[in-house]
Amino acid sequence: MRQEWFDDARFGMFVHFGLYSGAARHEWVQNYERLTDEEYRPYFDNFDPDLFDAAALAKTAKETGMGYVVLTTKHHDGFCLWDSKLTDFTSVTAVGRDLVREYVDALRAEGIRVGLYHSVIDWHHPDFTVDWNHPRRDDENAHALNEGRDMARYREYLHGQVRELLTEYGDIDYLFFDFTYPESKDGWEGKGPQDWDAEALLALCRELQPEMLVNDRLGIPADFVTPEQYQPTAPIVRDGVPLVWEACQTLNGSWGYHRDNTDQKSPVLLVQMLVDSVSMGGNMLLNIGPDGRGAIAPRDAATLAEIGEWMRLHDRAVIGAGHAPFTPPREGVYTLRGDRLYLSLFSWPLGFVHLPGLAGKVSYARLLNDGSWLRTSVSDPDQQADLMTPAGEAEGTLTVHLPVRRPDVLMPVIELRLTGE
Repeated sequence: MRQEWFDDARFGMFVHFGLYSGAARHEWVQNYERLTDEEYRPYFDNFDPDLFDAAALAKTAKETGMGYVVLTTKHHDGFCLWDSKLTDFTSVTAVGRDLVREYVDALRAEGIRVGLYHSVIDWHHPDFTVDWNHPRRDDENAHALNEGRDMARYREYLHGQVRELLTEYGDIDYLFFDFTYPESKDGWEGKGPQDWDAEALLALCRELQPEMLVNDRLGIPADFVTPEQYQPTAPIVRDGVPLVWEACQTLNGSWGYHRDNTDQKSPVLLVQMLVDSVSMGGNMLLNIGPDGRGAIAPRDAATLAEIGEWMRLHDRAVIGAGHAPFTPPREGVYTLRGDRLYLSLFSWPLGFVHLPGLAGKVSYARLLNDGSWLRTSVSDPDQQADLMTPAGEAEGTLTVHLPVRRPDVLMPVIELRLTGE
């Protein structure tokens, strides 16, 4: 039952912050632009997170209705946001601040579950071998760069940093490793579970934080799976067993701050994605990328505020809810919480919404945003529709009568109280 809190929360915040935030052109900028350590160094020398306010970040997550937050302790560039004793490539060396410490303290003060992201990749480490994901892969004589590099030494470093994170910051609820790529490409080997000694690394996590959830990206089974930037269309099942899963989503396609990327998802789309995930028994982890000074970008703050206002009125359709064993109408999806069935309407029908199989199973219906009662009826399936009388629905269909005017919320939700029959 370690994942009980996770199943209940349903909605979390991902936070990607690091040197790439100052570059402001994607968190993979070092990879995409084939930057050497020397070319990437100015972002370290000018790292200035003066507006990184962990307390404000935690408060924003809570106001948005999120039950947990996941911070990048180290991304693929190797820069660490904590006081690691194994490298000087850290925020403490750069600006004298342990941002992980500030973050975990702030989350605990708000009663929010603490999650950490940690990349098993490290382009900065001298023993991490060049591969098809490495920024130096296209250098002249790039293969010669691996002479003298030793992945065994890197593994020791990786395990040592994970040990630091799991012993120096109290109880950690969630660890998101990223990522494994065993396939070969462009004449280069990838990296698989053996490169991380994944079994031993997961065992270390179990030893140090036995209640902590760990994701699946070490390349071996763990506690939950993490579809990224796409939405599953059904509950995720493997070998007949439902899996615990979480859809990882961005606001605009970039994880780190990308100043010129304006391809923002609308708040309406994001709440639809959230309830869609919950309807299939999953969670949604929604990312923000603080800017180069550590502040939440205004465009992201505005989106989170709109989602937060929707969650203020509709959170019971998300928090503690899950998959419902009913076929939803074409207009939306169901989530189930105890004896309450929630119909989130992606489109607003004219006058009526017809719910197959629910006749005799609902004792009360109302709009969730204002608690206003909705009339229900059951028509004779043999009766023909005539002028203004709806009819002809399949046997067992419950019809909910709706106002013509759509409620002024991002997405209307109907709460249906089930009879238990």
